[in-house]
Amino acid sequence: MNTIKYFIQFLIIFFFFIIYRILGLKIASNLSSKLLKIFGPFFRSRELMEKNILKAFPNIGSNQIDKIINNMWGNYGRILSEYVFLKNFRKSKYQDNIEIIGQDILEDIKKRNKPVIFISGHFNNFELMAMHIEKSGINLATLYRPLNNKFLNFIMEKIRKKYICKEQIKKGIAGTRQLLSYFKKDFSIALMVDQRVSQGPRLDFFKQGAHTTTIPAQFVKKFNCKIVPIYIERINGVNFRLTINEPISYSNDQSTEDITFALNRIIEKMIIKNPDQWIWSHNRWK
Repeated sequence: MNTIKYFIQFLIIFFFFIIYRILGLKIASNLSSKLLKIFGPFFRSRELMEKNILKAFPNIGSNQIDKIINNMWGNYGRILSEYVFLKNFRKSKYQDNIEIIGQDILEDIKKRNKPVIFISGHFNNFELMAMHIEKSGINLATLYRPLNNKFLNFIMEKIRKKYICKEQIKKGIAGTRQLLSYFKKDFSIALMVDQRVSQGPRLDFFKQGAHTTTIPAQFVKKFNCKIVPIYIERINGVNFRLTINEPISYSNDQSTEDITFALNRIIEKMIIKNPDQWIWSHNRWK
């Protein structure tokens, strides 16, 4: 039954990809935003999203919750349509659509040729972050979670490897070993640290216990490497601001949990800046 459902989903999305390509970036993004605002709520639990938002913002009003959820679906739609145009982003056709803050930091990392750990979360449009790092000439490997839909995942993996980052590593124990191997070859690592993991300590995330990956902290402890937070925000329509923050050094005296806790604080600040540009539909605090 799931196979049939996933195949139908694939056909629908593939159809819209064709339409989006015909319409062009701006019109496709606007249309897809409107469509997901209408149909997105049928596919994800609103109750879960409300609970998640209230965990992060306990004093928020119902109107603000509605606005965050509505805008989140709109952003979902824009991201979906933008996959069609990642090739053009890669080839810098839309370079004027992305404002880069901290490019000098990337140039310094490249010059020093000492790998770092880039961390971020699922913000708009998160795929453009790893793309820009690799375009800047930094050897990079990224960790990703395959989609449940095997038909759609096949397409997405091809897009990611061709236009976002060549070295894509599947999440899991084997993937962690691959990350270690790449790091030893002087590849920097890009990780999304905002999602729930099946294993890992329950650490405060917006003052609520949540299973959190300790991979960045483990690399810090083992290699004494630096953490570089990176953040992307949608400014207006198909325009973005990508911010590369100063590398952070942590002491070897700090525990893995302490470092991971500190990284959670960084992600929290990113979410607070633009709550409707984070994905609230995941069961982060399960």
